Amino acid sequence: MNLSYRIYYVFYRNLISYKRFVLTTFVVSLGQPLFYLITFGIGMGAYMGYFGGKPYLNFLVPGVLVSSVMLSSTFECLYGTFVKVTYQKLFDSLIATPVSAEDAIAGEVAWGAFRGLISGSLMLVVATFMHVYPVSIVNVLLLLVLMVFIGILFGSLAMIVTSFAPNFDFFNYYTELIITPMLFFSGVFFPLDRFPGWMKFFAKFLPLTHAVNISRSAFSGEPSPGLALDFLYIILLESAAFYIGIKLMKRRLIK
Repeated sequence: MNLSYRIYYVFYRNLISYKRFVLTTFVVSLGQPLFYLITFGIGMGAYMGYFGGKPYLNFLVPGVLVSSVMLSSTFECLYGTFVKVTYQKLFDSLIATPVSAEDAIAGEVAWGAFRGLISGSLMLVVATFMHVYPVSIVNVLLLLVLMVFIGILFGSLAMIVTSFAPNFDFFNYYTELIITPMLFFSGVFFPLDRFPGWMKFFAKFLPLTHAVNISRSAFSGEPSPGLALDFLYIILLESAAFYIGIKLMKRRLIK
């Protein structure tokens, strides 16, 4: 792939544009995850009791945090990218400069990952005020690295979908049939050990499941036996999605 340092210029352009909407996007980024924390963590948590000797909120926060990264990076590289490609014609302008198509697409994925990192970091701040936080600074750094990987992964997957999208309605198939079910079958809200065997087997193929496992280990300080495999799965899937996303999106841009 023809990637270069010019990825930074695409990212920087998005950052400058983002400054005009920073307050509203902060509110939107916090909206749904904060709703989950309040309704499930505090409301339902009063009835759920303890999980592993800790309140349900402690179980919920790690999953909601990584899911907020997933949602932000996904929506940025779905709707945000589609607007830039179809209506603003931004990518046509970019690839008319020394910025290659690959640079433009990779810069957009990087921007989606950054949006995910912002959402995850905001959730981490909110969770800290709720007295739920990683056990050490090292674990905080691990969590930030995880957010970057998850942002790139789901940004790349969204870019693949965007490469085929004829209109906004097309995204409903992906969000309603893949993203939303993934929220409920990756152990974000409930432990997977109570699910049927076929569901637990299916959950192993969902990238959010592995992200939730790593996030919970970062918060609890207790590394799970398959932590390295969780990271490996995310990295391999991310690499494949990034490569395919750039190839397919380039094909859409250069016809």
